[in-house]
Amino acid sequence: MAGILALLLGSRGAVSIEYLLVGGGGGGGCNSGGGGGAGGFRKSSTNLTLPFGATYTITVGNSGAGATSVSARGSSGGDSSIAGTNITESPSGAGTNTIKAYGGGGGGSNSTGARAGGDGGSGGGGGGNDGAGAAGNGNTPSTSPSQGNNGGTGSTSSGNFGGAGGGGAGGSGSNASGSVSGDGGAGSEWPTSSGGFYAGGGGGGGYTDSGTGGSSIGGNGANGLGSPTAGAINTGSGGGGSAGGSSVAGGAGGSGVVIIRYVDTYPAASATTGSPTITVSGGYRTYKFTGNGSITF
Repeated sequence: MAGILALLLGSRGAVSIEYLLVGGGGGGGCNSGGGGGAGGFRKSSTNLTLPFGATYTITVGNSGAGATSVSARGSSGGDSSIAGTNITESPSGAGTNTIKAYGGGGGGSNSTGARAGGDGGSGGGGGGNDGAGAAGNGNTPSTSPSQGNNGGTGSTSSGNFGGAGGGGAGGSGSNASGSVSGDGGAGSEWPTSSGGFYAGGGGGGGYTDSGTGGSSIGGNGANGLGSPTAGAINTGSGGGGSAGGSSVAGGAGGSGVVIIRYVDTYPAASATTGSPTITVSGGYRTYKFTGNGSITF
């Protein structure tokens, strides 16, 4: 019966999909550095109907590098996208027939000119010093619905500076206060009630305190001369900020991910490239791309 139903559905000439795109997470800042902002989190608001026989190009956003000098903030993460024909949910600026989740902003570092967190899907946290590092702006470029949240503001406390947390898909990064560093913003769950979280912000670094990454997937900040941690791979989470000493680099952001799923009464994709992980479970056929590739329905 299932095979007959799949054949009948296939004869309609189209498949109805859900998707999740998460951009690459931003890298953490250096020396009381802010945590990196998470990559943009974009999920389908309604099922998207795509024609059989058409090929869609998948791009997975790269991770942003952590800052290696106080004179530069952490690098932004790369954008993730699905591009092809008959796509109607493109955010502004993404291009025709393209769905895009933007990379996260890098965390600010300790030096003037690099102290502000970078803008992105979620914004990077500001670095700490004798001038507060401004929060990076999330949902930049602007999309509807929003893809992320702002980072926090760095500390201005003399002697013990704290870096702020990077923004996450589920909340803003925490401000630093005195020597207390900010935590990364929470990630968001997909699918609902699955326990799978994406796009957590990175925690800020400080001399006596370190911020925690959002939802246990954002990178943790460092304190003292310890090393921060990276955002979890293929979650688009921000990297943690480093603390004492300009020789300690910020943590790298986590690479992004693109996931496409549809009810398993539709037939399997006729071709894929990029070696996606394919699962059939819970009534869905799921293609998880952790690197660039393509899918033909």
